[in-house]
Amino acid sequence: MEEVIKNGIMGFIIGDAMGVPLEFKKRDMFKDNKITDMVSSVRVGAKGIWSDDSSMTLATMQSIIDNKGKINYKSIMDNFILWVSNKDFLAIDEAFGIGGTTLLALGNYYNKRYEKVTGCGMAGFNHNGNGSLMRILPIAYYSYYKKLNDDKIYNLVKDISSLTHSHEISILGCFIYTLLVINLLNGKTKENAYSNIRKYNYRKYFSLDSIKFYERLLNNDISKLDMDSISSMGFVVDTLEAVIWCFMNNNSYDKAVIEAINLGNDSDTIGALVGGLCGIYYGNLPIKWLDSVVRKDYLLELCAKYYDVIK
Repeated sequence: MEEVIKNGIMGFIIGDAMGVPLEFKKRDMFKDNKITDMVSSVRVGAKGIWSDDSSMTLATMQSIIDNKGKINYKSIMDNFILWVSNKDFLAIDEAFGIGGTTLLALGNYYNKRYEKVTGCGMAGFNHNGNGSLMRILPIAYYSYYKKLNDDKIYNLVKDISSLTHSHEISILGCFIYTLLVINLLNGKTKENAYSNIRKYNYRKYFSLDSIKFYERLLNNDISKLDMDSISSMGFVVDTLEAVIWCFMNNNSYDKAVIEAINLGNDSDTIGALVGGLCGIYYGNLPIKWLDSVVRKDYLLELCAKYYDVIK
């Protein structure tokens, strides 16, 4: 099962690195000339460089490793501070792509504005970016391997998201992705996994007002929409819709990730989240992409250590 963690996490990081050169670019730029390989970036240089999505994921994993398989919210936030201020958990000697909501929450933590660490996250509607969704994959693995029940999964996801993003819409997005990952780890087909998350009774934990934002994903079949109906912006609902649309409409890791990054806009996050799902579901990460990822040996070692503490 260590391979399943490696495939998911490395699949995530490959998707991130694939998407970095296309981030903030409009979809029309790629309509007639899709990017189908890992390429260098004017923004950050050489190919294979991953962004804040992977850095925060790695920082979360390292905290759980250091705490011997336990969740310690202060330790996770300390690692996020090290990422921003001490250049830890980076592909290159530069932190880039950090979201404004995440920065505000880290400022709350650093300046000790709240007694509870989980109170540091931003709660306003306009703070529903994808900054907590992008780092939830290790928590999905944790929930699966620790055999947590639904109540414990919800409370854990709520607290992890609320470190930076505490609005219910953000928490719900993280919860849906976590349930999808757990279904895949349980051996469900992607069709059955998606069906299960659509049938789930989210009203146990979430308000109808928040659930309504995910209506296209939960009440309808998102895969039936055409590409022009799918937004790839940073709003957490848009991101999750794009991720599941790419996952459901492609039949291999490479095809899904290529589809994801060519949506443009927040291409690194969408590429990463699609890459995580497809790494778990398909495996078979393209060797040439894996070998191009910066600090590959460090990443593989961290995956092995993470498996050892949560298995």
